[in-house]
Parts: sequence; C-alpha cells; structure tokens
Amino acid sequence: MRLWLAGIVVSALAFSAAMTAQSSKPQPSQSPSPNSAGSSSSKDKKHDKVALDPEIDSGAVVNGVYRNRALGLTCKIPAGWVLRTEEMNAREEEDDSGADGVAPHPREQKSSSPQRPQRSTESKVLLAAFSRPPGAQGEDVNASILIAAEPVQTYPGLTEAVQYLGVLTEVAKQQGFTEDAGPYEIAIGTKALVREDFHKDVGTRVMRQSTLAMLAKEYAVSITLIGGTEDEVDELLDGVEFSGASK
Repeated sequence: MRLWLAGIVVSALAFSAAMTAQSSKPQPSQSPSPNSAGSSSSKDKKHDKVALDPEIDSGAVVNGVYRNRALGLTCKIPAGWVLRTEEMNAREEEDDSGADGVAPHPREQKSSSPQRPQRSTESKVLLAAFSRPPGAQGEDVNASILIAAEPVQTYPGLTEAVQYLGVLTEVAKQQGFTEDAGPYEIAIGTKALVREDFHKDVGTRVMRQSTLAMLAKEYAVSITLIGGTEDEVDELLDGVEFSGASK
C-alpha cells in the first residue's frame, strides 16, 4: 500500500502541472495497510476512532470561502476556480486498492523523526481548488490550494509540526522540487505554523510551492499553495486566516 500523503500531494501536483509538465508517478509504500482485512479487530477499530476525538470535520465552501470551524480556519478561493475535493478523495480511495510496490529509499532521520505512515480511514483532503480544470489549456501554471489532514497516530514519534513538514519536504523533493531555504515559523492569526518554500523548473516556466504544516486536534494538517510566481503564492496565502477553533 503506497504512502497516502505522497499520493495526495502528487495528485495535486499532477493537476497543477497539467499542460505545463509531466508529473512523476507516486511511490508506493511497502507496508500493508493497518485497515486491511484481518489486520485488526473491530474492537481495535472502534478504539482508534475514540482516540481521534475530537475529529476534524471536512468543512464547507460558501460564497467562495472555505470554512472549517473545528480548525478555526478560513480560506478564500479565487473567483472562477474549480473545486476538486471530492474527486481527489475518491481517487485516493481507489488507488489504495492497488497492488503493493517498491517503496522509495527513506532519507536518514533522527530517532525522534516520525516513521512513514500507512493509509488511515480518517485521512482526508479538506480542500482541493485549482485555477482551471484538468486538461484545460493554459499558458501559465495551474495554480492550486490543497488542504489535507492525517491523524497524528499514523506517524509514530510525531510530536512537532516541523517533523511533519519534513515528510512533506521529502515528497516535494521526490517530485523534482528544490528547497528555497530551510523551514521557518509563520503566524497566521491565532495559529503558529511552520513553512517551507520550493520551486521547480517546468520548461520555460517556474512552478512555486509553499507548504505549511501544523498539529491540531490529534491531526497533522498541511496547506499547500502552488502558483507561477512568489507573489501569486503569497496572494493565495493572504486568503488563509485562523481564528479561535470550536471546542
């Protein structure tokens, strides 16, 4: 069963790079899914759900604004953009039924770093929005906003957001992105996150990506913004706000 996070990010990059560059296929994980038949009892599954209290809901888009009350998060979606949240969640569920493959070589990590996760039924894409639909012709990079959440318990040893950002960085590098600098802290409203910026040459264009990570309500949450320029990415980030999360 392949790494769920890699599948989500690669899917986003594939959509964003449509008509711009050919994305690489995601690498599978060699570990079987903990939710495979016979791998755990119904009692264990029930306990897992209790451990995820309170669960993050999927949120909703109203009048061009995504809102998630559990996270205290709002995100403005530019006018005319296409929502693909349901399609990406369905795509990952279908891909999870595929055959096992060879896992990528893991980079050296400290003992405190989280291990590679396995797909969890509680993992989800909260928002996937793109400047144009897949297959649509365009001269510029297909800009995108991707927000996803995974239970912290799927990463043994994960205690800090910067550790989760390390996993996201590994996925970005696998897709040909180069780090602009090391991770740094950023405050958005009432929330402190860690951020890292990347770039990737796609023909005569440059794809810019900024990824932010945080831990909230027993979940590891990522916000990935993709655009053709740094200003475009920063403008998307300006539409992200945090206020007090609901209890």
